[in-house]
Amino acid sequence: MDLRQHLHTGHVIPAQPLALDAKRAFSERHQRAVTRYYVDAGVGGLAVGVHSTQFEIREPQHGLFKPVLELASRTIDEELARRPRPFVKISGICGRTEQAVREAELAKSLGYHAGLLSMSAFKADAEDAMIAHCRRVAEVIPVVGFYLQPAAGGRLLGYSFWRRFAEIPQVVAIKLAPFNRYQTIDVMRALAESGREDIALYTGNDDSIVVDLFTPFTFERDGRKVTRSIVGGLLGHWGVWTRGAVQLLEEIKEARKAPGIETRWLERAIAVTDMNAALFDAANGFRGCIPGILEVLRRGGLVPSTHCLNPHEVLSPGQAEELTRVAKAYPELTDDAFVAANRDRWLS
Repeated sequence: MDLRQHLHTGHVIPAQPLALDAKRAFSERHQRAVTRYYVDAGVGGLAVGVHSTQFEIREPQHGLFKPVLELASRTIDEELARRPRPFVKISGICGRTEQAVREAELAKSLGYHAGLLSMSAFKADAEDAMIAHCRRVAEVIPVVGFYLQPAAGGRLLGYSFWRRFAEIPQVVAIKLAPFNRYQTIDVMRALAESGREDIALYTGNDDSIVVDLFTPFTFERDGRKVTRSIVGGLLGHWGVWTRGAVQLLEEIKEARKAPGIETRWLERAIAVTDMNAALFDAANGFRGCIPGILEVLRRGGLVPSTHCLNPHEVLSPGQAEELTRVAKAYPELTDDAFVAANRDRWLS
């Protein structure tokens, strides 16, 4: 597989959640089923060990980072052996440089193609230190940059950081998830002005998925206009209703070929954002975002509970009702029938 070419094609890449049973024990059976669901839904890759997978998997008392990565990689390989196609495996990479390098080495040894590099451990560091960290990790595994919103544990990263980040040769993509239009523009302008056309851009702005995928970002470089586009999504939101997400992206790709955007796409953009508000618990500062993902999967029978490793991470009051509301309001964006028809096979 040509990694850069595959990423530039534009894909649905879910951020994988963690399946825990009623006793908060890791359920390999259900974790495997969720991975099979994504592969059968037609996604172009999977991100594992990221925010949706719960950063706590790295804590010694849980010791789940390697088992989760290993199981996902093996399951993907088994599924693709039956129906081969290009597929990118992305591992989350966290921590200070020593930890991040260890995680990158482990991911590479388990067959992962790239690392999604979190800067959350560098909340107070200068830009030089952050760029040096990124360069060191990139020596081990191709890197996907990650602009994570502060509400989910990230930090502000301005134009200067992204302009310098784009100079790292091993960078293959950037996931934009600041949930902020100004900060999204910072990244897009930095990429346009860098001249790097081999870096794929993926939305992680779950509040603006459809708009991101339709927007041409045009800036000036060396006296000429340069346009960059977001080609796909690496999203926690797409960890549920995933078959619907694949169909949505394919429709958007076709619609982008037309000279203008039909008004119905603006309506669809609001529908997707409304669904995300319930899923990610926007009304409560995103506190229930991971339980929200798990609740949709639980309703489909793919995970046994909404439990997280952190017992304080739970659905917010009224969030379950909101999930019911949006699922009924936008059935064309869900995939309940697809899940029901295949669930038993995925769990076998």
